Amino acid sequence: MEALYLLITLDRRIRRYIMNIPRHIGIIMDGNGRWAKKRGLPRYAGHRAGTEATRKVVRACGELDISYLTIYVFSAENWQRPKKEVNLLMDLLVEMIRREVKDLDKNNVRLHAIGDLAKLPPKCSVELEKGIGKLSTNTGLNLILAISYGGRSEIVQAVKAFARRAQEHPEIIDTLDEKEFSTYLYTSPYPDPELIIRTGGENRISNFLIWQCAYAELYITDILWPDFNKDALVAALDDFNKRERRFGKVK
Repeated sequence: MEALYLLITLDRRIRRYIMNIPRHIGIIMDGNGRWAKKRGLPRYAGHRAGTEATRKVVRACGELDISYLTIYVFSAENWQRPKKEVNLLMDLLVEMIRREVKDLDKNNVRLHAIGDLAKLPPKCSVELEKGIGKLSTNTGLNLILAISYGGRSEIVQAVKAFARRAQEHPEIIDTLDEKEFSTYLYTSPYPDPELIIRTGGENRISNFLIWQCAYAELYITDILWPDFNKDALVAALDDFNKRERRFGKVK
């Protein structure tokens, strides 16, 4: 870990030459509720503490020269939670965007969102669109919020979009391949993640980027999301640097 921290302090071009820095990291931010329960606090307190962790990790990713960070903010399945909790999460999302846009702009972060955004309450859509527009010319870290997102539903909507186009152009059916199909996904503008981090210790993907993470390295930590910080992120990068990525081939 000490050696890795030393490398991180190097010029970013030298650092990238020496280290294997993933271009795109996805994070399943799990453990807010358990973090609050351990402290005898309501779940909402855990979600609020989780926003602080998010801020620190976004900043750290920018410092580490990571190009894309996708965070699982709210899954398609989360709509099934108690209405009170959903409303609190939506309010927290609005608050977070309003509060963080200025700091994100200062750190040259560009904001994006993927998911079934039509389901969002108007107040969330408005703030999200304002934030995305405000940060649209930035050239640093691309922060992608997965909101009302589900990997299976993303694939279904991609199939529907392809089918609609194929009705007008049947010839595209025989030429469809994985690369072409990817253009119908929410994530078509972005590279596939190379590293997926899950906090909270659960050993599953939970419907997160299930097409895109086919060859991503998985890093699962018992750390609950509100306690995840730059040190924890560096530990994940340290582990990633020890992996041998073969993509099904023999090295």
